[in-house]
Amino acid sequence: MSNNKLNQFANQRYLNLETYRKTGHSVATPMWFTEHNGALYIYSFANGGKVKRIRSNTNVRVVSSDRRGKPKGEWVDAKAQILNERGAELGHQLLNKKYRWMKRIGDVFNKLRRREKVVVAIEVV
Repeated sequence: MSNNKLNQFANQRYLNLETYRKTGHSVATPMWFTEHNGALYIYSFANGGKVKRIRSNTNVRVVSSDRRGKPKGEWVDAKAQILNERGAELGHQLLNKKYRWMKRIGDVFNKLRRREKVVVAIEVV
């Protein structure tokens, strides 16, 4: 992974993730993320649209953004991978460290609603 392509994500709180429908149309979603060892980590609901699109097509694009998705850098091509339980545990630890109480509050509500989450690792190509 190129460090130059990752530089735009340093000290940022959001990235815009672009996934692709089976028709080829793209869908962009601003998300919380964290970076660790050259990979970007996000989380989402297991049955959410972006996760379904990643299961169908692992090619994605990402850009640093504001919370509404307005790009702050240049889009870069990447590969997304839904992580197993061990990888997801690391991802949640890293996201909890970065977003602290905000993520933990969301986790409590999601647990009460019994919404399963997955962690996705994104590798810039």
